[in-house]
Amino acid sequence: MEGLKLSNAELMVYIHPSKSGNKLKAICRELSSLLFQYDETFDGVLLAFDVTVKSKAAKILAGLSPYFGVKVDAKLVLFNPKPNSLVEGEIVKISPESIHVIVLGFSAAVVTDLDIREEFKYKMRNGEGSFVSMSHKRHVLKVGTMLRLQVESFDEEVMHIAGSLIPANTGCVKWLEKQSEEVSHMDREDRKRRKIA
Repeated sequence: MEGLKLSNAELMVYIHPSKSGNKLKAICRELSSLLFQYDETFDGVLLAFDVTVKSKAAKILAGLSPYFGVKVDAKLVLFNPKPNSLVEGEIVKISPESIHVIVLGFSAAVVTDLDIREEFKYKMRNGEGSFVSMSHKRHVLKVGTMLRLQVESFDEEVMHIAGSLIPANTGCVKWLEKQSEEVSHMDREDRKRRKIA
């Protein structure tokens, strides 16, 4: 999935002197306070981290409450989907006007009817709505389906993605992967026939 990146960073983490007994625990607590929030410094939403203390020396900051800074090397997993990138998530709600998706368990995404390919038509079956492809009857989008969508925009403040299903490489992830496997299998068969002929 696009929008995820692994980043290495050298950070200075500031810790209250009362937490100096266990620096690693204090560092992890400080970084944990940044999880699942957009941070301009990291240019993304922090999803996970792994830190190692760079040196045992600490820089003491003067002031009313003298914090000390510890240098750490950190490996960060960040989420920042850019326009036109592809992300995947689970469909949680479908209506004739929109498809609502949860990406990575925390970010909401919506695809409005204006951004859904014309091949998909809304249908009601057994009281549940779904979008069914008119050109490929097995390509169905319903609640619980893993959906691949193209990012139109990402609102960092509320972690909301506006998405699109206009490109041909978007839709049900399982169906897209099966189609990709069939195409590669057909390509191999064509190559074999050419070698024989």
